[in-house]
Amino acid sequence: MTTLYITHPAGLEHIPPLGHPERPDRLRVIERVLEQEAFQSLARDQAPVAAIDRIALCHTPDYIEAIREASPTDGMVQLDSDTSMSPGTYEAALRAVGGAVLAVDEVMTGRVANAFCAMRPPGHHAEITQPMGFCFFNNAAIAARHAREKYGAERAAVIDFDVHHGNGTQDILWADRNVMYCSTHEMPLYPGTGAASERGEHGTIVNVPLRAGDGGDEFHDAFENIIIPRLLDFRPDLVVLSAGFDAHMRDPLANINLLEPDYAWVTKRMMDVADTCCGGRLVSLLEGGYDLQGLARSVAVHVTALMRG
Repeated sequence: MTTLYITHPAGLEHIPPLGHPERPDRLRVIERVLEQEAFQSLARDQAPVAAIDRIALCHTPDYIEAIREASPTDGMVQLDSDTSMSPGTYEAALRAVGGAVLAVDEVMTGRVANAFCAMRPPGHHAEITQPMGFCFFNNAAIAARHAREKYGAERAAVIDFDVHHGNGTQDILWADRNVMYCSTHEMPLYPGTGAASERGEHGTIVNVPLRAGDGGDEFHDAFENIIIPRLLDFRPDLVVLSAGFDAHMRDPLANINLLEPDYAWVTKRMMDVADTCCGGRLVSLLEGGYDLQGLARSVAVHVTALMRG
């Protein structure tokens, strides 16, 4: 059983304004690091265009159509202060969802042990009817719902270690008793959500805020003392990671001091949960990470761990 790496060149065609941190070079550095000899045994596939009915598992038809209609034929359209569309954005967003869906398909059918999907734009800030925070469609929430709808998974879990709270994932899953959402994130920080008191209608939202300056010790404690016990009690049939690497100490958008060993550790611990609960079924989806060196190094240890390295 192997690890599957999913990406697509369309992810490079979502062009942000000059100087924007969520830029095509993020995928280029990941591609370069995963071309190294240590990763030659990865299975590799291209992210397909998602079917609209998959996106509609988490977003309204009107919203999906509004994003399609906003897509420019040239130039750039600004949807909010930090979320914009270029002519290649809509296809990139469709393939980001498609990659997540393909990853679930391959893992749930047992063709691969686990999967890492490196696509952009990211997704965890996208709410049911609102793009924001560089995000258009919520790849992780769609992946979890797809596993339930297509494969009959009774429960799924989305674990988000991006430094920013996944307000969109929380919005989508707030009233969903069958999908647990767990998040560590710096607070206060954009987007301002994610207090520990935000628990969802069925107690399946688990927020563990970190403070500026926190590092590996606090991050490990959040998982060992709060998140992992909740996950083991919930017993998901699929583990989905919103794998943001912007809590790295080098990252310019936040103030948490994680290092590569912390990302290797959390990957292995989430694999332990998946091994215990669901035969190792785990899908990892790229979210943030804006220092290119920190991102490349973190992805390298993340994928190495997925390969049981």
